[in-house]
Amino acid sequence: MFRFLVPLAAVLICVAAHADEDCLGVKVRPSITVTTPDWTKSVVQPMREMDLLHGDVIATLTDNYDITGDVTPIEDGYCVYLKSVAATIGYSDFLVQIDIRNRPDSCSYDAILSHEDEHIRAYLSIIDDFKTDLHNAVYTAADSVMPIFVRDAAGIDGALDELNARLQSHPDVVLVKQKITAAEEIRNKKVDLNDNGASLKKCMNEK
Repeated sequence: MFRFLVPLAAVLICVAAHADEDCLGVKVRPSITVTTPDWTKSVVQPMREMDLLHGDVIATLTDNYDITGDVTPIEDGYCVYLKSVAATIGYSDFLVQIDIRNRPDSCSYDAILSHEDEHIRAYLSIIDDFKTDLHNAVYTAADSVMPIFVRDAAGIDGALDELNARLQSHPDVVLVKQKITAAEEIRNKKVDLNDNGASLKKCMNEK
């Protein structure tokens, strides 16, 4: 029995591979747009006490890929291929936290908020500096995604999901996001090193 199963599996794989090869002729070079999202800033003071002299920024990095596919009927099925990608990559939200013991609009509150705003500017500068890298990564990934063969119309939506998954898992896309994460740490440390705390010290001395 097992001697018949192995050749049958091999035949099925060959048929699927041949079907995908038939779809190669319908591949197009996808059009690419990469934009940054509008961002918002919220300032909160948690009920729990934090570090009195240091705030915190939580940055939300968004990466959404809105793909458009197309379908070409061929013998025995359909070829599903990537036509365009509209990627939105960047920071969409910043949540600033300041210790509740710093009264809003007080000298210390304003000094801490000013420092956290520097961190926000650092985050935004990362996306500005990586714009070309992001566009190139998405372009390379999209252009590498090959058409998928499906036997019936019911498989088209699943094929589109698979095209999107292949796009997002492409090494160039993964790598550029890793570089952004590394840049976050470097630039945030630089912001802290460049702040000698003079503004906050002045507030403390005025009390």
